[in-house]
Amino acid sequence: MPDMKDPSPEAHANVTEHNVETRAELLPEEQSAGGSADPEKQAEMILAESEERTLHPDADDAQGGHRTSAETADLP
Repeated sequence: MPDMKDPSPEAHANVTEHNVETRAELLPEEQSAGGSADPEKQAEMILAESEERTLHPDADDAQGGHRTSAETADLP
């Protein structure tokens, strides 16, 4: 996963305690990979980064923003 700038305060504000708690419950494949020393902190950062991409999509990122047809069409 590419390094991102720190999520904005707005992105952090959208991350709820419930979301962090449920995301911190490691999946079996995450447990077998060794997990994390602080799964709740890791979950908070994952969720905040995801929220940041939702709030401020990057049109140049393959998984980021959505371009309009005018931005992608060959114009005469």
